[in-house]
Amino acid sequence: MALVLHAGNTNKNGFKALIAAEYSGIQVELVKNFVMGVSNKTPEFLKMNPIGKVPVLETPDGPVFESNAIARYVTRLKADNPLYGCSLIEYAHIEQWIDYASMEIDANLARWLYPRLGYMPYLAVAEEAAISSLKRALGALNTHLASSTYLVGHSVTLADIVMTCNLYLGFSMILVKSFTSEFPHVERYFWTMVNQPNFHKVVGEVKQVDSVPPVPSQKKPVQPKEPAKPKEVKKEPKKEPAKPNVQEVLEEEEEAPKPKPKNPLDLLPPSKMILDEWKRLYSNTKTNFREVAIKGFWDMYDPEGYSLWFCDYKYNDENTVSFVTLNKVSGFLQRMDLTRKYAFGKMLVIGSEPPFKVKGVWLFRGQEIPKFVLDEVYDMELYDWAKVDISDEAQKELVNAMIEDQEPFEGEALLDAKCFK
Repeated sequence: MALVLHAGNTNKNGFKALIAAEYSGIQVELVKNFVMGVSNKTPEFLKMNPIGKVPVLETPDGPVFESNAIARYVTRLKADNPLYGCSLIEYAHIEQWIDYASMEIDANLARWLYPRLGYMPYLAVAEEAAISSLKRALGALNTHLASSTYLVGHSVTLADIVMTCNLYLGFSMILVKSFTSEFPHVERYFWTMVNQPNFHKVVGEVKQVDSVPPVPSQKKPVQPKEPAKPKEVKKEPKKEPAKPNVQEVLEEEEEAPKPKPKNPLDLLPPSKMILDEWKRLYSNTKTNFREVAIKGFWDMYDPEGYSLWFCDYKYNDENTVSFVTLNKVSGFLQRMDLTRKYAFGKMLVIGSEPPFKVKGVWLFRGQEIPKFVLDEVYDMELYDWAKVDISDEAQKELVNAMIEDQEPFEGEALLDAKCFK
């Protein structure tokens, strides 16, 4: 009996087994004309998986469900399969990243995406928590991939297959470019994986989603009114006012939200510098960075509408572990997310050995660091801040070097450079 996979031909969980089969030289047949919601409700399917979950793999020894278990089964059909590493520790690390891909990446993507698709109730506070957890997970993954092409070892493993398939859901459905650009190493990793021949054969061309799906309307359908009946004039006892239904009150507030107070920065005089234009120029310049991006920055820069600031971490002696230092900077950038409309920043982690130095340059709307940033981002006080004097050519050149990720920087190697845009 051949291995038969019951799943749709665009199911990212089905992709895991099919890609593993391509790398392993195993023949897996995909059921034709599988229709989710129909094919998985038949008595035959429910015998294989009583709760109707997809995918299911038919094997000579019986069915297997749960996508990671199916991918593991296919991988283990080949003895000494390199998809499972070359040592016990590599095997453990592969299992570690499979769990991470499921519990930290896939779960939080689902908590963000599914309510917007109408599969679950939408709650703004739940979405905010999901996005925060997802950013934390992607930040840690980004740090790991800063010095690695693959999750484990020097070639594709089952961990890469599971991780990429889970990321595929995000990139194709909800993770827009402005979101993923915060995690450049994850971006590079994802596009590298999906363009590998064995991935591409199964997944095909992948296009990143252009916009986040809108929140589904939560308005209740209007019920047709019955014809009005003639009113009888009667005196009735005075009734106590009915207590409001909490759900109805919440719905009314969502339908007619109170206007948010204006941010003081929105009330500043218009600036000739359009921050988004600079961010696009920075992102799109791949060659001749000095001549194009740096020159463009100073051509756009409005010293009356914006100000530049250097920051230096106060406690560099504590930066003795590279990944801890990188996570510290990534966390700071995540907490700065509320400033995205008003700021651009570069953070450098400097040194080839500990202790590592952390320095940055920031562009803020206005002539001071915005008060709401100082109030809301506790990391701000961990840095010394100094306003850049652009009339000083040495300071101006330092700004150029930091934006450009110049290396060596002040005579030292760069461990990493992170951009906030």
